[in-house]
Amino acid sequence: MEFITGVQNDNSSDEIHVLAVDDSIVDQKVIEKLLKTSSYKVTTVDSGRKALEFLGLSDDYNAVNDKTELKVNMIITDYCMPGMTGYELLKRIKQSELKEIPVVMMSSENEPSRIRRCMDEGAEDFILKPVKMSDVRRLKELRGKVLPGKHTELVRK
Repeated sequence: MEFITGVQNDNSSDEIHVLAVDDSIVDQKVIEKLLKTSSYKVTTVDSGRKALEFLGLSDDYNAVNDKTELKVNMIITDYCMPGMTGYELLKRIKQSELKEIPVVMMSSENEPSRIRRCMDEGAEDFILKPVKMSDVRRLKELRGKVLPGKHTELVRK
């Protein structure tokens, strides 16, 4: 089952809006709770395809936010997901008009070649699961690159 959760209509310019992509509902909830505790606005999706739809990068999408303005400041994605991997999602984002949005990869497997490949493709960071509060604190270092007001605006027509 695929779904989108955590969509908020709050247009606060002070919040960093994170799109979290993970096929595990448990991992989604952990990430969402940790990020919200640190004052992030969070939208979760369960697949790379849903992330592309949400971002307006899919050729055939029935996006929840169609004809609305959407602001996403950072994307956090699991590496290993069925269908489209997080690595494939990273490549699609970095080859699009949204390439300036920082993408952080996550995995439960500590494979140096995987980490290096993601970083070479443009990932801002690589987090080992389970995600912890110390990882979220590390994300705050990226905030300089993701200041509110320096977000990428997606305007759907």
